[in-house]
Amino acid sequence: MSLRVYLSGAIEYSPDHGKAWRSELTGFLEGLGHHVYDPALDEKKNLTEEECLNFRAWKKTDLLRFQGVLRKIIAYDLDWIEHRTDCIICYWDEYAQRGAGTQGELTFAHRRGTPVYLVAGIAVEQISGWIIGCSDMVFTDFASLQVYLRTQFLKSQDPETNA
Repeated sequence: MSLRVYLSGAIEYSPDHGKAWRSELTGFLEGLGHHVYDPALDEKKNLTEEECLNFRAWKKTDLLRFQGVLRKIIAYDLDWIEHRTDCIICYWDEYAQRGAGTQGELTFAHRRGTPVYLVAGIAVEQISGWIIGCSDMVFTDFASLQVYLRTQFLKSQDPETNA
């Protein structure tokens, strides 16, 4: 069974805009036959060229324009979660704590019944109870998540175990 996986986590405050962990995990997931949506790679989303080039600067110079662009990004990402996502994998670290998009995505997914698999990049006891409550499973590292996903994927592929 192929899943459509949305990768959630810090972008705005992460030093590499959340690209490294997403890139590594994407290769693993695609190797299992899953489809991955990486919002950190999809910087264009539904934005015009001018919006892509300038929206971050507008946060300081034109707050109303910045808000308009962010609302487009929010709508785009939530549409992905609502209509095109089978599960979310979230990396929760100190940078995710600073932003708000990841919290919104996990809350929305939880409310819709979309499974959320959380990988803790900080001590679990430092993660907000709200975030833990929105997560179906919490892993302390990516290796544990990969073991779980590989096991689940192989079970769904093997007709002997589905009897």
